[in-house]
Amino acid sequence: MADFIVAPDALLFIAPGCPHCPAVLHALSELVKESSIGKLTVVNAAVHPELAAEKGVRTAPWLRLGSFVLTGVYSADELGQWAKWAINSDGDVHYVEHLLKQGGFRQAALFIAEDTRRLKQLLAVVADPAANLEVRLGASALLESYSGKEALQKLLPDLATLARHSDHRVRADACHLLGLTGSAAARASLAACASDENQEVREIAQEALEKLEGA
Repeated sequence: MADFIVAPDALLFIAPGCPHCPAVLHALSELVKESSIGKLTVVNAAVHPELAAEKGVRTAPWLRLGSFVLTGVYSADELGQWAKWAINSDGDVHYVEHLLKQGGFRQAALFIAEDTRRLKQLLAVVADPAANLEVRLGASALLESYSGKEALQKLLPDLATLARHSDHRVRADACHLLGLTGSAAARASLAACASDENQEVREIAQEALEKLEGA
């Protein structure tokens, strides 16, 4: 019996006269032959505008690859990489980073809302002080939007670990998020950070502790 191959399915919308659609279609067809994509469905948006409207398609090529929505031009290699990320939960953070770099905060927020377990992947951005500033700010804003909610509270152990990070910027961000959990379980980590060697970390930790006490 042949081994089962895990591969994402793809939905591609094309349009007449689109200069980039043929290349994307060809690349995706090759990925199907390589079993990197399981099934490719192609829709002409001009022939089926109702389907395009249902998916919110406003430009072509428009591609849904697994749970990722990609618009515009991508090379064959890039599409192959996205196909790999589409079957790996670690790929979620790459997708969110991609959206944030394009100014797609709203789309990133909707993607997270579809499955709030994806929030945990954003901690990889928080933990990287060298990450793109726009991406760091966007990731922090996405996490902050779950202030006081269970989805953020579930990240308490991970945030506690980040509060002991070697870089003070990461510790500061972790303290801020620990305060936003609204959970008494965050107090121990924040109390430790209130004596941190870095002034910014101490101040943020103290503010977070005061916020918890006033909650």
